[in-house]
Amino acid sequence: MDEKQALNAFAALSQETRLRIVKLLVMAGPEGVAAGTIGEAMDGASSSRMSFHLSHLEQAGLVESRREGRSIVYSAAYPSLSALVEFLMRDCCQGHPDVCNPAVAALSRCCDPERERTDA
Repeated sequence: MDEKQALNAFAALSQETRLRIVKLLVMAGPEGVAAGTIGEAMDGASSSRMSFHLSHLEQAGLVESRREGRSIVYSAAYPSLSALVEFLMRDCCQGHPDVCNPAVAALSRCCDPERERTDA
């Protein structure tokens, strides 16, 4: 990911509803969530408002959509999200690995399928 792509992704995530949508989709996993369900989870936001936000996130490469019957299902674009984290961490440490260790540990905790989630 280059700087322009990262800026586009961060701009998309800088809005509260879009950040909440991405978090919802990350938690949902690769199977994703139907657009209507996303709207309900976002305090019943209108379909036009959800379409606006989801389109913005899709243009930024943070979510992907697919049609399943009459529904459009959205899922997190995990490769893009990983690339965004990698972009932030690329120049980390500068010879001081202790600086990055907390971030690496956090990623290990959140991405370990063997670990039970205890946070609410």
